[in-house]
Amino acid sequence: MYLTGQAVHTLRSKGIEISEAEEVAVLTAILLHDIGHGPFSHALEHSLIEDTPHEVMSVLIMEELNNAMNGRLTEAIAIFRGEYPRRFFHDLVTGQMDMDRMDYLRRDSFFTGVIEGSVGSDRIIRMLNVADDRLVVDEKGIYSVEKFLIARRMMYWQVYNHRTVVSAEKLLTSLLVRARQVTAEGVKLFAPPALEWFLAPRHNMAALEERKALVGHFTALDESDILSATKVWMSCGDRVLEDLCRRFVNRDLLGIELQRTPFSGEKVAETGRRAKTLLGLKDDEVIFYVNTGDVYNQTYAPGTPEVRILLKNGSTRDITAVSDLFDKEALSEKVTKYYLCYPKEIVN
Repeated sequence: MYLTGQAVHTLRSKGIEISEAEEVAVLTAILLHDIGHGPFSHALEHSLIEDTPHEVMSVLIMEELNNAMNGRLTEAIAIFRGEYPRRFFHDLVTGQMDMDRMDYLRRDSFFTGVIEGSVGSDRIIRMLNVADDRLVVDEKGIYSVEKFLIARRMMYWQVYNHRTVVSAEKLLTSLLVRARQVTAEGVKLFAPPALEWFLAPRHNMAALEERKALVGHFTALDESDILSATKVWMSCGDRVLEDLCRRFVNRDLLGIELQRTPFSGEKVAETGRRAKTLLGLKDDEVIFYVNTGDVYNQTYAPGTPEVRILLKNGSTRDITAVSDLFDKEALSEKVTKYYLCYPKEIVN
């Protein structure tokens, strides 16, 4: 929110007219843009509510707040959804170089000690401008932009898609899926009220009352609900759920391998057979311990506008046309790594 305020100040200093109402709206949009994140951020994004990414939840919550505030968030919601006429406001909230990315890269770099993620956000913000109603960067800021894009790429591989993060997220997702499965079989599991609501069968998002209930329970849910439930489920009576929760609480994460090509069906099947034998699993229980998938990284965030550079002659060019480091193919290339998770003890 602070960085967005600085960006607004910069744009005004360059002659871009921004009303007080627009400033409040864009600050509100950036403040609330991630309000749809559930416990453990992205980890449970598609586990608590299927087919409902956090951006959709953010809009649902904003709309509920807007109703309660007699429409005072209408402009903020329009900016967030890209429906406000002045499109550069949306770029500040959701873009290749939005204020959220400026914030979390620097913050996460500091707290993880991964210095490659440190970016000169103050310098980039001072170079922001508007051309053709889109957010652009003055030509003299191009090197700071290049460093920013490299830092984002490095942080995804070294932090956000790190093997330990992937393993922990898969374990957390698996135990929640198992808890839902056990609940569906008629077993009453302990859960705080907010979490209990999400263990029930899938909900109908089309119904207005269901959406209201969803927002109410979702905003009441936090990490403490998940953690307290997993500690109790360590002795819930279901052997698989007990073991998954024990591993999560004790940080006994699944082993994980990463490689640039998909794991063969034979390797996955053999790993599954070894886990089944060692842990005494049933066929339909192996998936909770042995699973494969992929993680990916792109220098350019998919689905967002390109980074435009405002040249001294007043024209704008894509950064790939003026950068010494990047071309279009390099920026948009999707680098994928494939993972295989399994109990560590099967390799001992």
